[in-house]
Amino acid sequence: MSKMKMILLLLILTLLLSGCWSKRELNELAIVVALGVDKIDDEYEISIQVVDPSEISSKQPSSGRSPVVTYHAKGKSVFEAIRRMTTITPRRPYFAHLQMVVIGEKLAEEGINEPLDFIARDHEFRNDFDVIITHDSTAKEVLNVLTPIEKMPANKLLNSIKVSEKSWGSTLSVNTDELLNTLSSKEKSAVLSVVEIEGDTKLGIDQTNVERIKTPVILKYIGIAVFKEDKLIGLLSEEESIYYNFLNNKIESTVEVLSCPNGGKLSTEITKSTSQIKGTFKNGIPKITIKIDITQNIGEVNCPINLTKNKSIHYINKKTEERIKEQTKKTLDTIQKNYKLDILGFGEALHRKDPKKWKETKKEWSTIYPEVAVNIEVNVATQGLGTIQNSLLHNSKE
Repeated sequence: MSKMKMILLLLILTLLLSGCWSKRELNELAIVVALGVDKIDDEYEISIQVVDPSEISSKQPSSGRSPVVTYHAKGKSVFEAIRRMTTITPRRPYFAHLQMVVIGEKLAEEGINEPLDFIARDHEFRNDFDVIITHDSTAKEVLNVLTPIEKMPANKLLNSIKVSEKSWGSTLSVNTDELLNTLSSKEKSAVLSVVEIEGDTKLGIDQTNVERIKTPVILKYIGIAVFKEDKLIGLLSEEESIYYNFLNNKIESTVEVLSCPNGGKLSTEITKSTSQIKGTFKNGIPKITIKIDITQNIGEVNCPINLTKNKSIHYINKKTEERIKEQTKKTLDTIQKNYKLDILGFGEALHRKDPKKWKETKKEWSTIYPEVAVNIEVNVATQGLGTIQNSLLHNSKE
């Protein structure tokens, strides 16, 4: 009897242990590293950038083929276009290793909610890839550009946005989760980094684009796109994007160029920047205070100035404070007066401060926001002078 029970138990276990019934071998998949979405008339045009494993392998010599291949298909929905893609791809597209989603400018102007719905809903897509917008080109054209150094253009797009965000401050890395949360919020508007093609688009698709010392076609980030709900309504310039990131507590490092007291220029390296946005209600009127604390080093000196004197360091601190305050005010004025969109989360700050008062205010927030008084406070401290104290120019003058 016990043997029969054991046999029955083993039979039941064989039904439960299904093994690798849903496995997919790598040689059966087309690994997609970038996805482009455009709108052509009333159809979506989907572009995928697929890796050619033999061309990126370090163990095999290159055959001279492109390391990636792009495929394109159209459909009434993103889902339909991706499934139709299987009629031209040699393998089934696999999106688990997706690094970048590129949305065409025309589609962004019409609204990005529909294409994002499929991307957010499908179980095969992860939520850690970045989303960017094109300018004066389509997503299809951007994904067709071959890039030097980085074999996969998707890697170039991803690395550039990350490096620029850390070292220059004009870009903003936004993944799908962050974008969807912002789009679903009624208190804050979305922003995304913008890429454009510099050079002749037709040359970018040719292998010679990566075989020359001077690359004729490059992919370049030019600033940040501003959205109203899910629709693109404008762009912040490169400079405006940097000072927007100062306000948004997203600056890790950047450079400021200042005028010296007796002529010439001096450059500082911002090494740390933290900003706090605080909201309050005074007599029922919303007010915002933004406090920015900055640490910097002296990066380059092209003027006669004695850096060993405290008054020189005080001058540099004051000039940096004045410049950042002036430029952040200009950028904020563009955001408030021109776009009239709360992309910095002033509404969230007021909500945190006084939820009851915010509940009364939010109904008219779109009207109130452009006129909200904002006080910007900037505090700068200079720490490092570099490996030399005074410049050669200063010494030569003495």
